Amino acid sequence: MSPQRSNRSNLIEGTLRCLERLPPDRVTARAIAAESGANLASIAYHFGSKYDLVTEATIEGLDRWLAEIDDRLAALPADEPDARFQLAVEVMNATRRRHTGLARNFVGALARAQSDPKVKALLAEGFRHSRPNVAAVLGLGDDEAGEDAGGLVLALFHGLLLASLLDSGLAIEGNRMELAQARLRRAIPARPA
Repeated sequence: MSPQRSNRSNLIEGTLRCLERLPPDRVTARAIAAESGANLASIAYHFGSKYDLVTEATIEGLDRWLAEIDDRLAALPADEPDARFQLAVEVMNATRRRHTGLARNFVGALARAQSDPKVKALLAEGFRHSRPNVAAVLGLGDDEAGEDAGGLVLALFHGLLLASLLDSGLAIEGNRMELAQARLRRAIPARPA
């Protein structure tokens, strides 16, 4: 017999399902409670507010997306960051549409963070733990420079994701991504250490 999931994890899972199928304005506390099979009051008990729950679920969803990318990269050697980056971009683009609801709610959480200190702290912590995780997935190293490189990749990922929410034609995929990277390498040559 498997252990029973906690109400807290049921709420996260229910919220993730709501984020997948509902527009942001329809992800209500009632919808989350119904989807998770939890009591409406348990949202406040476990998370403080619906917004804090949605933020935590969004961070969890983004972490799962990164894990999905990492799983696809498992066959590539860690010391081939170029190949790992190319495949990561392909996987991100191939799965982007499935995660549109997650991306929309990430934008909402970023907007709320400007006036809600708890949401701001949750997102900042999410970024702090994502940078080294991205660096590890892409084989960029586990030192400060590797984490900073992971932060740059996250900035690129988030920027392209946000642009594609506005217009799918703004996504930079496939050969266009490779050409853009080559152009950047020529424009910003590496300095000797």
